[in-house]
Amino acid sequence: MDSTIIMINLFGAVALLLFGLAQVKDGVSRAFGARLRTGLATGTRGSLRSFLSGLVATIALQSSTATALMTASFVERDLIKPRMAQIVLLGANVGTAITAWIVATGIEWLSPLLILAGIVLCRGRSSASQGGGTALIGIGLMLLSLHLLGLATEPMRASPALAAFIGLLDGALPVAMIVSAALAFASSSSLAVVVLILSLASAGMVSAELVIVLVLGANLGGAIPPVVATLSGPASARRVTLGNLAVRTLGCLIALPLAGYGAELIQMLPFGPAKLPVDAHLAFNLLLAALAWPFSRPLAALMARLVPDQAEPDSAPKYLDAQELSTPVVALASATREVLGVGDLIERMLIRVSEAFERNDASKLAEISALEERVDRLQQAVKVYLSKLGREGLSDENARRSIVVIDYAINLEHMGDIIEKGLLEQVAKKISLGLKFSEDGHQELRKLFDLTIDNLRVAQTIFVTRDFNLARQMMEVKVEVRRMEKQSAERHLERLRDGRADSLQTSSLHLDMLRDLKRINAHIVSVAHPIMDESGLLIESRVRATAK
Repeated sequence: MDSTIIMINLFGAVALLLFGLAQVKDGVSRAFGARLRTGLATGTRGSLRSFLSGLVATIALQSSTATALMTASFVERDLIKPRMAQIVLLGANVGTAITAWIVATGIEWLSPLLILAGIVLCRGRSSASQGGGTALIGIGLMLLSLHLLGLATEPMRASPALAAFIGLLDGALPVAMIVSAALAFASSSSLAVVVLILSLASAGMVSAELVIVLVLGANLGGAIPPVVATLSGPASARRVTLGNLAVRTLGCLIALPLAGYGAELIQMLPFGPAKLPVDAHLAFNLLLAALAWPFSRPLAALMARLVPDQAEPDSAPKYLDAQELSTPVVALASATREVLGVGDLIERMLIRVSEAFERNDASKLAEISALEERVDRLQQAVKVYLSKLGREGLSDENARRSIVVIDYAINLEHMGDIIEKGLLEQVAKKISLGLKFSEDGHQELRKLFDLTIDNLRVAQTIFVTRDFNLARQMMEVKVEVRRMEKQSAERHLERLRDGRADSLQTSSLHLDMLRDLKRINAHIVSVAHPIMDESGLLIESRVRATAK
């Protein structure tokens, strides 16, 4: 009976830790999700920035798996280079280790205060406040679970069965690593397993060498969930997660025979033996990052050979299942996922045109027409799918959501038309004729391109979350874009009056591109209209001032 209670307490404490981790991830995603995604996508232009981006994102999300999947999706859309993606994941591994080290510093006493502060913040109206409160509650629960783990493992010191099992593992270190890896895979969290090892080590039940081996297993198992999650994804995404698994596997195989020496070395450091698991976890990931970093380019090339590109998938919908039409909520969720994919295609088109404009590289424009055809077919499929849903009978709320989904799909299709029939032809003309914009004109267009891409990413978030504050900010963006377009046109005309030859040659192109980017932003901003309209703040496409 006593052993049953001990196991219930142990598993309950682990479950609380996993729940706390999930709360932190959910809260941070709600509060800073769009900023984290944008920061991760734009913060990978250099090796050091890529490493730091992965480290910061993982500490914020408390999940290297989430960072790995986010990075893989960015590689799929060509927002991150494969080599930089591998470095991002090295930073993510270190971020997880730093989190474990911080959790183990003996700050469990902060748990009630963090939970109280989180509950207070959750009462706020903004998504940032509520998300931050959820994250604080999650951190408080993580610290509380660490305290409960210590209490649960304390009686285990007298357990002959557990002592015998640990003795068996001590004599079969490869098996111990596999067991630890299986636990990390099953829980989808290497951090949870490291914290469990920390509790066992604090109780004096595990030898230093076995601690090192169990930590290696936790690192190995933590790299498997992202691989499983991307198995059905494109080759570019699978290369990233498989590369990270390959690096960790090789690191563990090298470190396994050296575990005894590593334990002796770490114990020589001025840290207590009770913290050996988190010290070993951090040391392993720092050494692995230092050794693997110089080989990130060959690793990316090797993964490209091992996981070759597949034929471009057809434009058939991925998520529109006719059997779901009998359940409107599920069908609307599937249509939303499909339309998000259309938004990703538009983002890809914008990035291609922007790169062609920046680098004078016509090859970047080659796939624009094919992407636009996929956009047309998918948005048509969404409209037909939701029209069938309407025949089954909808609640008022689901009917409104159906209209919002269709409207957003139509706006995305209009953006695709503008890109293909406007920006594509204009940039192609610039490249073919060898035209060169003035430095000021080039920077103005470059800035508007970047703002348009960022706005589209925020619009994708608004479309899913229906966040009021983000919608209001998006409405204000429309004014900012109009101001930028007007100022750029005026400055361009001033350069024409000054007789600038480069401005004379590119005059029509400059004004046409300004107009088309402004039109695209107008379609992007439309995602905020239903939210503002429901709040009674939208009058003839303008925001009514609210009393403060």
